[in-house]
Amino acid sequence: MQPTIENPVIRPAEKNDVPRIFAMIGAIAEYEKLAHQIEVTEPVLEESLFSDNPAARALVATVDNYAIGYAIFFYNFSTFIGKKGIYLEDIYVENEYRGKGVGDKLFREVAGIALSEGCSRMEWVALDWNQSAIDFYRSRGANKLEEWRLFRFNRSDLEALSNSQ
Repeated sequence: MQPTIENPVIRPAEKNDVPRIFAMIGAIAEYEKLAHQIEVTEPVLEESLFSDNPAARALVATVDNYAIGYAIFFYNFSTFIGKKGIYLEDIYVENEYRGKGVGDKLFREVAGIALSEGCSRMEWVALDWNQSAIDFYRSRGANKLEEWRLFRFNRSDLEALSNSQ
């Protein structure tokens, strides 16, 4: 079957996909109004995805060998369950390909990987104003964890804490 927008090829990312993934990371950062936080470079992204001990994994959705979307994910761990899980860092589809099932295929592929690799859960976050993302996840049966709050240290915060008494 010939890949189409409605039937993209979903496959593990390869090193030669890094420039397209990098461009789409820039696009998602713009959409989320977070472009000022971008620090990643193509070489850093390549190292993070394809080193001997990669920090994350990626899938791409392609039509005619052109990446139109991606998902980046990595393992986390639940001490209560005692098993690994998958944390979905990003799922992104280029604007002109949205609403055609590409995001759904990427999302379901990551969920399938979680199941096949013995993961106990899959987790992610969505910005509180991104109603289309919230609706997407809820329509697939996701539970919003109202009682949990995300906390973060950036690099300078880590350095300050590490250097404090």
